[in-house]
Amino acid sequence: MSDLLDHPIRTHCAGALNASAVGQSVRLAGWVHSRRDHGGVFFLDLRDRTGLVQVVVRPEKAEAFLATGKLGGEWVVSIKGVVGRRPQGAENPKMATGEIEVSADEVRILNTCKALPFEVDERSTAGEETRLKYRFLDLRRRRMLHNLTLRHTVAMAARNALSGDGFLEIETPILTKATPEGARDFLVPSRLNPGAFYALPQSPQIFKQILMAGGVERYMQLARAFRDEDLRADRQPEHTQIDVEMSFVTEADVHAAAERMMKAIFKEALGLDLATPFARLDYADAMSRFGSDKPDQRYGLEIVELTDLFRDARFKVFGEAVRGGGVVRAVSCEAAYSRAEIDTLTDLAKTHGAKGLAWIKWTENGPECPIAKFLSPSEIQGLLSRTGAKPGWYTFFAADKELPASLTLGAIRKELIAKTKPQPSTPWHFCWITRFPLLEWESEEKRWTFAHNPFTAPLEEEIAKLDSDPGSVRSRQYDLVLNGVELASGSMRNHRGDLQRKIFGLMGFDAAEQERLFGLILSALDFGAPPHGGFGLGLDRLCALLCGEDSIREVIAFPKTQKGTDPLSEAPGPVKDLQLKDLHIKLDLPPGGR
Repeated sequence: MSDLLDHPIRTHCAGALNASAVGQSVRLAGWVHSRRDHGGVFFLDLRDRTGLVQVVVRPEKAEAFLATGKLGGEWVVSIKGVVGRRPQGAENPKMATGEIEVSADEVRILNTCKALPFEVDERSTAGEETRLKYRFLDLRRRRMLHNLTLRHTVAMAARNALSGDGFLEIETPILTKATPEGARDFLVPSRLNPGAFYALPQSPQIFKQILMAGGVERYMQLARAFRDEDLRADRQPEHTQIDVEMSFVTEADVHAAAERMMKAIFKEALGLDLATPFARLDYADAMSRFGSDKPDQRYGLEIVELTDLFRDARFKVFGEAVRGGGVVRAVSCEAAYSRAEIDTLTDLAKTHGAKGLAWIKWTENGPECPIAKFLSPSEIQGLLSRTGAKPGWYTFFAADKELPASLTLGAIRKELIAKTKPQPSTPWHFCWITRFPLLEWESEEKRWTFAHNPFTAPLEEEIAKLDSDPGSVRSRQYDLVLNGVELASGSMRNHRGDLQRKIFGLMGFDAAEQERLFGLILSALDFGAPPHGGFGLGLDRLCALLCGEDSIREVIAFPKTQKGTDPLSEAPGPVKDLQLKDLHIKLDLPPGGR
């Protein structure tokens, strides 16, 4: 192979060849995707990052033919040959290079490959654990290369759009201080400061606010964020967010910047022109109409309000709920349900605190259900009028306090959509959800806590209620929802130290704790911080949606499993006792824990 040093390993990419290259001499390099022996003539599908091309190796090229006979799947080879047209009738319209083939003069083996644990193609049925253990093989598949390529396109489009909008990309610390932001921190012991720990950032929140206090005015970063929490398909212990903060702005300004960025991303990634501005919906309306703060509005099936209709209901469950200050609401759809399916929906309702699930099956002869005998003709007529139900439809009810009733019907609505599979009104539906509650009551600890993060500002007109009715105060929080997925979360921040301290106080932090946990941001606010706000948008979630993937693990090069482990690197793993000694750490593990 010494003569390879005098020539490029390849002059062309396999997937980039087409009929315009016919007659050209080319050098290719890649992996053997497949090899076929057709009557003493070898056919190879040679694959690189750009795609596949067919290579023909004939016996008259003796050395090349001999080398080809040794090849196995995923061997790495270099090919020299001439591009020609495939014989008439042998074209493959399913391949981008299906009109041409390369007649090989030379075949050089650059590396061999062991027996494969799974085939490197889209038909592979290997389990996720195996795929992640051999991720270097899994990444060779077209699907994974497509996903990573699209991720790059999205990241570059976001960077370019924000840079063109005047944002500066600035890195924030990875080794920082633990602060309560809603999830467990990953802790890193400091060898130089025995007994002290860094924390990996759950978000760059405090530092980007400090950048605003520092006069940067427009900051962005493709930031790494770390959260030690239970994992699901859309969560990882480390993830990437497009992080943005702006000074001297209103919510409308932040939304407009995010929408300009999203327009650029969709144009670059999918060739689509998004319509802006995006829809907007108050949190209270989202919960009452869809039972979710991240509703997928493409399917209708809105929840209807029935509280006034059942104020004097004979049906005890409805009447007592209304008289007790609760609500009665319902969601309806055209579907056929078995008793077993209704029992499953009832169990789902119970997971949200409901005692059961009232329902009606509508027939040509009227309502058919256990509660029909308790409903008056006027109530039945009111139900038909408000729900729009017809024979062949089902209506499901929630009678409870407002929040649990909304959550119950939100969960039922999602199941109805999954069962009936209605046609979405549009492929992509964006919506800003606004004016979330500022605080939530923690009954166990008997104190208020933040609904989103502790730095969110309340609505100006409701600040006075922090003294009299904190739970009713709405915030300047906003989430961007795409097709029922929370894509971004952000808010206008408390830019005055006195207001931020007041909110920390409501959360149970005394002055000393505030200084210990949040002294950094409080000091910055005291020195003339401007009004500011921003958002963090989940890059992994966005890419999964654009790729049509259910799990963000399919758009991350080296993800963790649901147990938080990496089969490829075998992380997390034990460390040597000497390393622990250097860190002044002693382990206290359960039997068999190490």
